[in-house]
Amino acid sequence: MKLILLFSISLWICSSFSNSQRNFQNRTSNFQVGVILDLESMVGSMGLSCMSMALSDFYSVHSNYSTRLSLHVRDSRGQVIEAAAAGLDLLKDVKVDAILGPQTSGQANFLMDLGDRAQWSQVVIIYEDSEYGSGIVPYLSNAFQSVNAHISYRSVFPVSASDDFVLKELYKMMTLQTRVFVVHMSYTLGARLFLKAKEIGMMDKGYVWIITSGLTDSVYLMDSDVAEAMQGVLGVKPLIPKSKQLNSFANRLKKRSLEKSPGIGPADLSIFGLWAYDTLWALAMAAERVGLKETPKALGNSSVHLNDSDLFNFDMSGVGPQLLKAMSETKFEGLSGKFHLVDGKMESSSYQIINVVGSGQEKVGIWIPSHGIRRELNMNSTTTNHTNSREYIRSIIWPGDSTVVPKGWEVPLSGKKLKIGVPVKAGFTDFIRVTRDGQANARISGFYIDVFKSVMEALPYAVPYELVPFENPDGSSAGTYNDLIHQVFLGNYDAAIGDITITANRSKYVDFTLPFAEGGVLTIVPTTYEDVNDIWAFLKPLKKELWLTSIAFFFLTGLTVWILEHRVSSAFRGPPSQHVGMIFYFPFSTLVFAHREKIVNNLARLVVVVWMFVILILSSTYTASLSSRLTVQKLQPSITDVSELIKKREFVGCQEGSFIVDFLKKQGFEGSRIRTFTSPYDCDEALSRGSKNGGISAFYDVIPYSKLFLSNHCDKYMTVGPIHRTDGFAFAFPKGSPLVADVSRAVIELTENGKILEMEQNWLRNEPICAGQEDSMNSITISLQSFKGLFAITGGVTAICLLVFIASYLYRYRDFHRRISNSPITIWSKVVAICRHFDQRSLSSGQPQDKLPEATIIHNSCSENSIQPTFSNSSEIVSSAPEKVHDASGAIHLEDMSSAQHSGVVHPSA
Repeated sequence: MKLILLFSISLWICSSFSNSQRNFQNRTSNFQVGVILDLESMVGSMGLSCMSMALSDFYSVHSNYSTRLSLHVRDSRGQVIEAAAAGLDLLKDVKVDAILGPQTSGQANFLMDLGDRAQWSQVVIIYEDSEYGSGIVPYLSNAFQSVNAHISYRSVFPVSASDDFVLKELYKMMTLQTRVFVVHMSYTLGARLFLKAKEIGMMDKGYVWIITSGLTDSVYLMDSDVAEAMQGVLGVKPLIPKSKQLNSFANRLKKRSLEKSPGIGPADLSIFGLWAYDTLWALAMAAERVGLKETPKALGNSSVHLNDSDLFNFDMSGVGPQLLKAMSETKFEGLSGKFHLVDGKMESSSYQIINVVGSGQEKVGIWIPSHGIRRELNMNSTTTNHTNSREYIRSIIWPGDSTVVPKGWEVPLSGKKLKIGVPVKAGFTDFIRVTRDGQANARISGFYIDVFKSVMEALPYAVPYELVPFENPDGSSAGTYNDLIHQVFLGNYDAAIGDITITANRSKYVDFTLPFAEGGVLTIVPTTYEDVNDIWAFLKPLKKELWLTSIAFFFLTGLTVWILEHRVSSAFRGPPSQHVGMIFYFPFSTLVFAHREKIVNNLARLVVVVWMFVILILSSTYTASLSSRLTVQKLQPSITDVSELIKKREFVGCQEGSFIVDFLKKQGFEGSRIRTFTSPYDCDEALSRGSKNGGISAFYDVIPYSKLFLSNHCDKYMTVGPIHRTDGFAFAFPKGSPLVADVSRAVIELTENGKILEMEQNWLRNEPICAGQEDSMNSITISLQSFKGLFAITGGVTAICLLVFIASYLYRYRDFHRRISNSPITIWSKVVAICRHFDQRSLSSGQPQDKLPEATIIHNSCSENSIQPTFSNSSEIVSSAPEKVHDASGAIHLEDMSSAQHSGVVHPSA
């Protein structure tokens, strides 16, 4: 919100070439400088006086400089056209090297920050129709846009505005909702404005008036009546660091003004004068740096032709760019503080926040560009949190002697009611009902209408409004919900209410309140009775993923028990076919607890106990579900997989004018396969016929309507598939409307205290669930989700037992595995040897432990290199099919061996 005029180089450092103005053969080189000011204004007269003093002071200090500035002053008379004409005259006729003029941008960031902290979303700008006044508008617009604030009205006052014109504009602004006014005008016009505002009651509680530094600096000039009228006004003026040089300059300026105008009184120094003074000093320094260089030469083709007229044709030289560069590099401590140009403009300054109280001004805080609003200038603090801004600013007295920050808007006093648009619906009249008694006005009722009325009554202030049906002259709907939203965006309605769903596209054009009804889209399909004579009925109690998971765990449990038992239990031994059969037989035998195999290993016992617990629960659940399905006929949806609707190109339906049409298209449905309906009766009829008979296979609607529809047809339809979540129903207001926040708070209040639920129960019939659907709920196919915990337990126990067993085996026979790994045989031979060793039966831990077997390379007639075991404490010959038993140490004991059946030679290890 940039409001202040800053003096800087508008440089129009125009690069114009003066033919003989710069005589480098002499010791003095003159730079021609144009000055365009409104000499009738306080800013203009103060600026000219300060520049004259700056010129005198600079060359008295730098008398040895070889350059001099020559000022050429032009009066703009407060008009932009006059200023432009003066600029062309200086460029074309005088051929100046630079032009000095006012810049309007300094306070915008401060006012933007103040409005953002106070959460003022709208503001009215009041300015005078002059160069000084209109220069502020672009900066304010840009600043407001950066914080998503809106300029609701711009009031332009002629410099010579009459009292009638002032009153007319003020009355017009009273009819607006906005109560935040930013005033940027001269002292004379500003004083008349506040007197009239006080007269008609616009300086009372609830209003916010902010004045820019031009008026703030002039408050001391106002008489008691004007000061009384401005009570509570917030002003801003630049923060000027105190110094001896500043005090000295202020005293000399007062003395000069008394000598020049003895009857008027001394002029008080303003920031504009200081900026003008410092700017001239900077320009003089830059001119000296440029002037010490070689004489600039005229460009070969110096004429610049902006159009065919000679008005814009003037000679150019290279002095201007050099002067601009020198100015940008100039930095020094001036009277107004540190002087430094950023993009040709003065660097952002800090500002004082002034509150007009009593007969004077009271400083309530400061604003620093990098730190925001604070109580004092304390650069050591690093806190910049806006939410704690009250800790960094003194209490402000607002108009009406109020210390509460105004909300910035009110219901206008013009008597105009808010025009609220209501959609017209042929069906679902429990939610919204529009009826007419002959030619009388429309009577609007329904659940959502009562919600809106209750919300408006809950606001802390009265808001007059009228409900207007969104309809054609014949009473039919005037369009879709998107059309109604567009009318709010165009300003034809002040709000729109009803069953309006929040969507991303709609949010681009309006602001929504918080939702007052649940959001989501359901799929409704016809029901059929389940066929209990189906040959595959026994598979239906469990879902496919649960069946597959159960089978996998059956195999996993059988394999684990075999691994744990086959070395110690004879029941798990035998030929390979018997091993495989036992792996599959044992876990399935546990289903009916028919297993007779004795479990020896403790780890295997733990696995079996946990597995039998899972089997008990799984089988009981399956039996109960199957019994229920076979004994009672139940309803089931005619379609279970919604994606099949898209694949088979079935017709589907939704409410006419609803956003669900676009939603279905995004889901993959073709537009030609979507049918819209206006009433629940039409939906019921279309679903009953089905897609193949001119109807639809499924109906999509939001949750509130789906619940009401199913409560009336619970024996015919049911929902399938997931709930597609949306943001729910809400009220729509124009962008930036101040009502949104308060209405949202009222919605939360009514939701928390249960009033919305109470209204829903009064309007909507809460039918009990149909018996068929209740049975259907009891016979829902059981999914894997219900048994994830059990499978996780048995899987975890099985994995732990298996890991413990493998670790114990590897540790117990570590010497054997070390010798196998170190033997010079192929990897496959090593794997085969380990597998044969693992497959052998193990003696109990009580058996005597002998030496570990060794691997010896021998030669025989069949293989040049083959591995043969060496047995300790044994000289028996190995038979072709010996029964081998391992003791605890890994030594192999052979039973029933015959030397005639053995083709190899066994060497004793000892």
